[in-house]
Amino acid sequence: MKAKLAVGLVGFGTVGTGVAKVLFRNADVIASRVGALIELVRIADVDVVRDRGLPLPPGILTTDVHALIRDPSIHIVIELIGGYEAAKRVIHTAIENGKHVVTANKALLAVHGEELFEAAARAGVELGFEASVGGGIPILRALTEGLAANHVVSIVGILNGTANYILTQMTQQHQDFRQALAEAQAAGYAEADPTFDVEGIDAAHKLAILVSLAYGTPVDVKEIYTEGITHVTALDIEFASQLGMTVKLLGIAKRSRDGIEARVHPTMIAASSSLAQVNGVYNAIRLEGDAVGDVVLYGQGAGSLPTASAVVSDVIAIGRNVLKGAVGRVPVTSYQASARLPIRIRPMAELTSRYYLRCMVRDQPGVLSQIAGVLGARGISIASVLQQGRQEGQTVPVVIMTHRASEHAVQMALGEINRMTSIVSEPTTLIRVEE
Repeated sequence: MKAKLAVGLVGFGTVGTGVAKVLFRNADVIASRVGALIELVRIADVDVVRDRGLPLPPGILTTDVHALIRDPSIHIVIELIGGYEAAKRVIHTAIENGKHVVTANKALLAVHGEELFEAAARAGVELGFEASVGGGIPILRALTEGLAANHVVSIVGILNGTANYILTQMTQQHQDFRQALAEAQAAGYAEADPTFDVEGIDAAHKLAILVSLAYGTPVDVKEIYTEGITHVTALDIEFASQLGMTVKLLGIAKRSRDGIEARVHPTMIAASSSLAQVNGVYNAIRLEGDAVGDVVLYGQGAGSLPTASAVVSDVIAIGRNVLKGAVGRVPVTSYQASARLPIRIRPMAELTSRYYLRCMVRDQPGVLSQIAGVLGARGISIASVLQQGRQEGQTVPVVIMTHRASEHAVQMALGEINRMTSIVSEPTTLIRVEE
């Protein structure tokens, strides 16, 4: 086997180390599948001293990113430094130098993806980003190739392992949010600043990428409704269990004649459903195609080697295309450029759903009828009510499950209920129900 493709790696952190391990350890099977030797020839990082527990060929490490990117012998550049501006410069410079690029940077793609997609298309190079969504789960290739014959009806997924771990601990170990977060941080599943994970931002970035590929439209991540799990309490988890449900942070996208729903928020789902069984740091994504029906992909959504698996899969795909003279065979955005058109992202006010409402009210006569009156005036029908622990004169939870109602009506009703301070002691908790 004489053919060889040289790879340069920018960023030698957790995932970068995993990529190097996979490329070195599995070099034989990769070469057999590509038809050429994929050789990691240079690694650039600010820290070239720290031991990563991996023996490296002499001279492979460098702090000179620009020299790596401009090296004419390197065919593929892998960007794994994360963040926005520095990573964007690395990718742009690599593209300008005729390099194919692989990245796992979902935040960058969600915010600046269109710019990078267009740059790659103009330069006639490949841009792979399988690892940006779902870690080791091959969800993007499934969308762009395996399910390419389908109109995608919906995407529903657990897209963030940290949030899923926290909700799992709250459900199985009966912990409150703070306890579960502290445990996730101690286990290395959550950052010291967990904002992106627990506020749903990371999941929104991933959903933006999925929507772009599934529906062939540019997506402004700011248009994706995003709500985190910080307001979900142990009490809500307990009530969900009594209702035969589980709380998960879901990314949801659905196509209709009026546009695309794209939203991230805590969601109650049936405890018997496939997504409800996904626990800990695992991710799962359920796609519905008009021809194929339901497809569920499940696996590790983060971690050094699972993410490295996805990164190297892009390197392999690019290597195959280069060797066969088929660069650009699959459009970077899944759709041909001329077929990608803006599609309206529907505002949340247009959503219809069932709702879980938990009101903390003073235990006195007539409270439930007052709340029911506000809901009824907005056309919101009550499906069931749970009330426990009568404590006359004290504050008690009242849980209302609604029939399908409009988001606009529910939010207007909650505004009225929360202003009833003589009977309601704190803002009402709302969790949407997905069936």
